Amino acid sequence: MIINFDPVALWLGPFPVRWYGLMYLAGFICFFLLGRKQLKNGFHKNALKVKDLEDLLFYGVLGVLFGGRMGYVIFYNPGYFSQNPFSIFAVWEGGMSFHGGLIGVVCSLVIFLVIKKNIFIKKNFFYRTLLLTDFVAPLVTPGLFFGRIGNFINGELWGRITTYEAVPWAMIFPLSGTLDPRHPSQLYQAFSEGLVLFFVMLFFSKRKLPTGTLSGIFLVGYGTVRFLIEFFREPDSFLGFLSFNLSMGQLLSAPLVASGMLLILVSSREHSKNIQKRSS
Repeated sequence: MIINFDPVALWLGPFPVRWYGLMYLAGFICFFLLGRKQLKNGFHKNALKVKDLEDLLFYGVLGVLFGGRMGYVIFYNPGYFSQNPFSIFAVWEGGMSFHGGLIGVVCSLVIFLVIKKNIFIKKNFFYRTLLLTDFVAPLVTPGLFFGRIGNFINGELWGRITTYEAVPWAMIFPLSGTLDPRHPSQLYQAFSEGLVLFFVMLFFSKRKLPTGTLSGIFLVGYGTVRFLIEFFREPDSFLGFLSFNLSMGQLLSAPLVASGMLLILVSSREHSKNIQKRSS
């Protein structure tokens, strides 16, 4: 199968509406709808209102777009963008980094809490941040799914070369510069980062866990599946393999796993200490 989709979904007069942008829009819509459902289920006794969710989405969109783009610029191709600074704004051409987007979202959540001082009152700021990241973590996985589908439609971020004998579902990506069959790694990521991680987060979100644990599970889950799927994904040609023969995606994902495990451990210990204080 040759992957050669038209990246433009439709035209509004002279303006193109690209599939890549529509995928991001679908992710943001899912975030809002799932967030409303979570609020109706009594998240922290209605500490957040629907209006707060709307504001949170606004801040989150800015964090994703700015952080994701700047992450790609800084982590993946700083040399090119230093010589072509106006290309930084051409987000419709692709080139977004999850890890940069994650940093952008965390920063946007911090700004949200600074402005919304009435959210999670009587809690210290770090604890308030963890409460909010626990709320947000299950809501972002549909966006990961749609984002990878956007990569697939664009024919970018293709997988490594294989054979039809080894991988009957291998596909040809003309933009790769060859007609060799490759792993459709974008679909692997859509399935693992999007669907599988969504159900994992859904399962744990229904359990009473120490504050911060759900955020840690997301970091461990995403970092692990991203690290593994990178073995099937072709590294960026301008980067290749880096330290320890790993890709940039793997080098950025390993700290996520370590941070998630540390967050789960710290959250569990703090929860145990609080229980002991109440019982003494």
